[in-house]
This record gives sequence, structure tokens and C-alpha cells, in this order.
Amino acid sequence: MRGIAISPSNQCCSSGSSSPLQFQSQNTLPSQPYRTVNLNPLLQFNNKKKQNPSNGRRYPIVSKISINPSNNNNTQTPIRPLVVFGSANADIYLEINRLPKVGETISANSGQTLAGGKGANQAACGGRLSYPTYFLGQPDGQNSIIIVGGANMNCWPHTLSDQDFEVVRNAGIVLLQREIPDSVNIQVAKAARSTGVPVILDAGGMDAPFPQELLSFIDILSPNESELGRLTGMATESFEQITQAVVKCHKMGVKQVLVKLGAKGSALFVEGEEPIKQPIISATKVLDTTGAGDTFTAAFAVALVEGKSRNECLKFAAAAASLCVQVKGAIPSMPDRKSVFDLLQSH
Repeated sequence: MRGIAISPSNQCCSSGSSSPLQFQSQNTLPSQPYRTVNLNPLLQFNNKKKQNPSNGRRYPIVSKISINPSNNNNTQTPIRPLVVFGSANADIYLEINRLPKVGETISANSGQTLAGGKGANQAACGGRLSYPTYFLGQPDGQNSIIIVGGANMNCWPHTLSDQDFEVVRNAGIVLLQREIPDSVNIQVAKAARSTGVPVILDAGGMDAPFPQELLSFIDILSPNESELGRLTGMATESFEQITQAVVKCHKMGVKQVLVKLGAKGSALFVEGEEPIKQPIISATKVLDTTGAGDTFTAAFAVALVEGKSRNECLKFAAAAASLCVQVKGAIPSMPDRKSVFDLLQSH
């Protein structure tokens, strides 16, 4: 694997280059057909000893910060990283005035290719929020468009390596999505469960039935309304219908369900407890909602692993998503930690 550092300024540049989205490689790990990416310079690899950061069990020292500034005690505590297994795509972004009609050809006002993929989006968000983050994904194969699986679906090994499992076992929290094979997600979720590492599964990705085995090894399932409807085969238009669909998820073995409700906010359902609702934090402008759900899920994971309450996690995630929709593109729109706290102070 190769370690790749991405700076909190959202610029990932090669040495001696000012061009964004060119990675700075650090040849620190054995060559593998897939890649571990360090998305925060708080957590650096040891070049001299060629050491996997998980093997030495040396974790970064960061401050625990409360959403409420009055509660901040700036205590220095070693915490384990956020580990993301997932997809990395090239997003083709076209700006048009309207959708074409059947049989019609129209011209786009502009177009660009931006980094994306649910896994890469969520990992980038963790890094932008100044939390030590690792991303494991597939670098080989052709770019995927409109989730044409490509390398994300076809280039994973049949069985993950011991090195990968060690990274998972030493994580603080693990994020998964369904833009990579279910077999990979199951292996990762099992490894995490074996050492008590919580797992959040974003339901976005392939439109196929969820393996029961996968649902049995996750701690939190995070669908949006339509994904929840496809999973359960139930209507999800009203909050009452969503609640009933979540009950079916509980019966499938998922104890916690974090539902993203778009303009209606979000809700966390914990089996046996009343749901916790979180309204949106209104954005001053909405330019692009791409990546907003990934930002929400990743920000929730960061807040959760930092020890915040469920209500605080939801509010932190809502603030991050609000900032995300005000910038075009997925990864370019991920907010930094200071911006999220500044927005929370005004709400």
C-alpha cells in the first residue's frame, strides 16, 4: 500500500506542485493492489521503519472539543482513527439549465471532472474535520461514471490481508458503503465486531438486497428515505411510515438506524427508544447537494467517535451538511472543522 496525505486546506498536491488533486505519495507500506490513504497530517506514517500505523498502536494526540465552547477543556487524549472502506470515483459534473426531453440533445453550460465516490467523499470529510482518517479503496481500473462498478467492484482481493484487518481492529470507528462488494464489507464488519469497533453502513450504492450476514455485523445503518423504502419494501413518505420501516430494520437485526431525510432533516432511531429528530440547519444558498449525505454520515461518525452525545452528533452532522450544499462538487464541498463550529455557534 502507499500512504497519501491530504492537507486540511482541501488541497492534495504532489511535492513541488501547486496543482490540486495530485497526491503526495509516501512509500511506507508493502505494495498491494489497493491503497490506504491518510487524509489528515495529524496521523503520519513512519517512513524510516516502514511501519503500518496500526501495527505500532501509536495513535495521534488530539483535543476533545465539545460543540458547546463552554464545555471545552482541551484535554489531550489519544484516539483511534476513522477507517473508511469504500469507492473512489471520477464525478462528471455538468451544469445545465434543464434536463433534456426524450430524443433531445442540449448543450451544457460548463463541465468538469471532480474527485468523488461515497467512500472517498466520507474519508475526505473526516480529514477536513481534522479527525485522523484512513481510506482503503481501489486505485486501479477505469474511472466509473454513474456508478459503473469498475475497480470499485471488481479489483478487490477475495480475502483481505492481515494488515487490512489490523487497521480495522485498531480503528475508532469504521464507515462502509455499498459501492464496493458486499463480501468486502462483511469481512470488514466481522473484523470490527471482533474487537468492539463500531461500524456504520451507508445504505447508498448498489440497488440490491442486503445480505443478512452484513446487517448482523453493523451497529448503525444509515439510509435515506428511498433507500430505506427499497430495503424494507415499505412506503417512506411520512414520518410514521418511516418509523414503521425502521421497525422492520430492527427485526432484521439492526439496532440503530440513522435516516437522512433531505430537506426535512434527519432522525436517529434506536431500538426501544424514542426517535431523535434533527431539523436541517438552513443554508444561505444551495448550489449543489452532491455529497451532502456523505458529509452528514462522516460528520456524524466523527462526532460519535469523539464521544459526543447523540443529539450533538446529529447537530454536528447537520451543520456540516449545510455547509456542503453551498459549494459545487462533492469532495471540494467538504467543510473544515472550524467552519462547522462557527456555524454551530450561531444556531
